[in-house]
Amino acid sequence: MAAPDLDPPRASFLMDNTSSNASQASPANSTTLLPKVEQDDYEQQPTGKRSLVKRPVFWIGLAVAVVVVVLAVALPVTLTKKNNNTSSSSGASTSGSGGDSSGGSDGTGDGDSPDTSVAITGGDGSKVTLEDGSTFTYENKFGGYWMYDKSDPYNDGAKPNSWTPALNETWTWGKDRAYGVNLGGWFVLEPFITPTLFDKYPGAVDEWTFSQAMDDGVLEEHYNTFITEKDFAQIAGAGLNYIRLPIPFWAVDTWPGEPFLEKTCWKYILKALGWAKKYGLRVNLDLHTIPGSQNGYNHSGKLGQVNFLYGTMGLANAQRALNYIRIITEFISQPEYANVVQIFGIINEALLTEIGRPQLTSWYKEAHDIIRGITGIGAGKGPYISVHDGFEGDMTQWDGFLAGSDRVMLDRHPYTAFSGSSFDDPIATGTGAAAGGVWVTQACAWGDESVRLSSTFGVTVAGEWSNGWNDCGVYLKGIPGSSTFGGDCSVWEDASTWDASQKAGVAAFNAAQMDALQDWFFWTWKIGETTAGKVGSPLWSYQLGLEGGWILKDPREAKGKCAGLTTFSGTYEPWMTGGAGAGTITGVFEAYPPATISGGPGVLATDLPVYAASGTVNTLPGPTMTGHTVDGWFNSGDTALAPTPIAGCAYPDAWDAQDAVVPAGCTGVATAI
Repeated sequence: MAAPDLDPPRASFLMDNTSSNASQASPANSTTLLPKVEQDDYEQQPTGKRSLVKRPVFWIGLAVAVVVVVLAVALPVTLTKKNNNTSSSSGASTSGSGGDSSGGSDGTGDGDSPDTSVAITGGDGSKVTLEDGSTFTYENKFGGYWMYDKSDPYNDGAKPNSWTPALNETWTWGKDRAYGVNLGGWFVLEPFITPTLFDKYPGAVDEWTFSQAMDDGVLEEHYNTFITEKDFAQIAGAGLNYIRLPIPFWAVDTWPGEPFLEKTCWKYILKALGWAKKYGLRVNLDLHTIPGSQNGYNHSGKLGQVNFLYGTMGLANAQRALNYIRIITEFISQPEYANVVQIFGIINEALLTEIGRPQLTSWYKEAHDIIRGITGIGAGKGPYISVHDGFEGDMTQWDGFLAGSDRVMLDRHPYTAFSGSSFDDPIATGTGAAAGGVWVTQACAWGDESVRLSSTFGVTVAGEWSNGWNDCGVYLKGIPGSSTFGGDCSVWEDASTWDASQKAGVAAFNAAQMDALQDWFFWTWKIGETTAGKVGSPLWSYQLGLEGGWILKDPREAKGKCAGLTTFSGTYEPWMTGGAGAGTITGVFEAYPPATISGGPGVLATDLPVYAASGTVNTLPGPTMTGHTVDGWFNSGDTALAPTPIAGCAYPDAWDAQDAVVPAGCTGVATAI
């Protein structure tokens, strides 16, 4: 199999910036210090009548170019800027920038000193100073560079690698490939990602029970330490260009009876967005939890029942969810964040088979209309809207869904680990071309469906996938743990025991998935250690896979792993990407709210409890930075009030309301906002 053509790593941050999108930068226009954007297609410039090589200036210019190239290879160059903003210069690496609530500090520890040079950008080998004063060396062999200027903190000039557009340049779906990782377990807890955190509190099985048991400060310490700025730098240095960031609704608020730690994670989410901006990583922001639970899984907030669009409180919980979507949309659509958060996943893994297709799809359309009512219609106006496929068995059901909508993306999660099989076929089948066995073939087969959906639905991504060919992993399927694997799970729960054949099999399976899925987000970047001091779910850690050698250090090298793979042409219908026809939805949809809700007492949806649209809206604040204010609200015309309980209504428990008796005096119009 021929090796794929790859762009060589280049110290591109040494070039001039002539980006046509420079006008999209923030007002201080620090992009004038940034590099020229590398073009995918070279266009030859016309020559004059006289032979260029006969001109003396040619030889002088050539000599200068050689010197520049030598310096580019030999020196880790960092651009610096005076704190008083009176001058800037390019020179050898001095210091980098760390992170305040925006994702960076001035890198010196004394941001008020007028004569101290501070680093505002740097590439491979440059020094980055963190907010605690410690430093690390940025490693990026792919031509990427970080950028943070305290006087212009919302600058979008950073670039993770040579083949990815800078944040202030246009991303083109079908041409640019999303190579991403999830930051799971950071803001939405999962036992298998942070096993020692749960082991401290016997009986805790999800974030609900963990929140009830935890000591003060434990969860905030986790937010502060589990993922740090160094992780973002490493992600960019691994040839990746996107992160998927799961967040909970309690980043906005909680309601009485909900034990979650209200609002605390938001300041760390702001740090995450700032670090993503600093290292040129785009963000797929995923609302991972929904009031009442959309799937009953432990990562929805509470293990057990589905109470979203299901059961007596299904409509009321959906009403709350739409309001959280509205609040988050208002924040991320602001110009300070619009270039960073380019995808908004409005709900994670809603259980379509239980909720019902008519009910869920009518809610999807309602969410689309709310979001586009805030952002406007067309490319560049707000993020793509990502909807999950609900683990639909027949994917043709999604063909033509919301045709004429504005930038709706389908999110698939192709996992083999949760099939319930005994996984009898081995993955350790040698170190040659046969490595990975049937698992490579199965992964490659996913490619055909992705290509078809790209034509019939629109932009399609794999928002989650892993190397978990079996269901082994400490707490992978929850506490206390279980597995249907027919072999010895202890082998696959300790990567230090793997031999060359096992590593080769996992590597082949990984590369096949990368090739077949094309645009993807691996679940997850990091798995915390068990109390035994090892990673107990190594098949699920991208970071560990890089260190161990079973995940490619350059994801582009996966191209061609699936022989004969059908590839998407790269051309979408114009409306799919915000072009002509976007916002003119065709087809027949059940009106929202839907006529019926399953799982309840058998009454019409109009008889179920809802909330009054008369509450105070809890807007999301921006980071605290002197001279820079973000108010959290993009569309000043959006003045509607928020859902709030109807006075006198005795609502049933919103998290335990399947078949609950319908209370009197709780009906009305289930307006989202």
